[in-house]
Amino acid sequence: MSTQTIAKPLRGRVAVVTGASSGIGEASAEKLAALGAHVVVLARRAERLTDLVARIEKDGGSATAIAADVTDKAALQEAADRVAAELGGADLLFNNAGVMLPAPVEELAADQWQQQIDLNITGLMNTIGAFTPQLVEAAGVRGVADLINTSSIAAQNIFPNFAVYSATKAYVTHLSRHLRAELGPKNVRVAAIEPGIVGTELQSHVTDRGALDWLEGSKETMEWLTPQDVAETIGFLATLPPRVNLQQVTIMPTAQAS
Repeated sequence: MSTQTIAKPLRGRVAVVTGASSGIGEASAEKLAALGAHVVVLARRAERLTDLVARIEKDGGSATAIAADVTDKAALQEAADRVAAELGGADLLFNNAGVMLPAPVEELAADQWQQQIDLNITGLMNTIGAFTPQLVEAAGVRGVADLINTSSIAAQNIFPNFAVYSATKAYVTHLSRHLRAELGPKNVRVAAIEPGIVGTELQSHVTDRGALDWLEGSKETMEWLTPQDVAETIGFLATLPPRVNLQQVTIMPTAQAS
């Protein structure tokens, strides 16, 4: 094995990252590019994607920006068609777009419930529907492809006022288990990543006072994870030998008990 292959173990692979304009998605796109993949960064904010591509290319990587909303099924299919036409298709999908809007269910914040369902579930499915055929095709040629979904520790544990968000993430985790049963025999590895508290833009979207106070208080008792911490894990999963699939990975701040 050449030194170049060791340094760039994902050379020749095409990775699509949703929610790539900030946080975990942005950091993971940079990590996958550093490992040699051509990274397709996908999110709504075109200017941020342009800046991200410029940084990746400045560091010697390669990337393509596609501005699209994952809740728009047609736009996702157009994105997938472009990836197939320009890059030959994706063999790694990091399904990361999401939103967290905790609030007591008695507040009847139906708009926020729907926003979380639309992005965390429907957007996830739109992306899976658009890119899974490419993953299966690539796995048949390369012997491996990867579907990595961002879930949350909230999929497993109980957090007051996070009911709807937690339910959407439980969907992600359980879906990933089933997809592994379907796609694993076709050499597509499926993994669900379940982080604890990570310092990202998610917290800035929270409007409920009680949830904001809880998040602020947690900063005083623990050091939150960084997006780069999760990105390192994404890179690790993608560079494992094709025979190895870590189905479910929980990543917690050391001081976070649950």
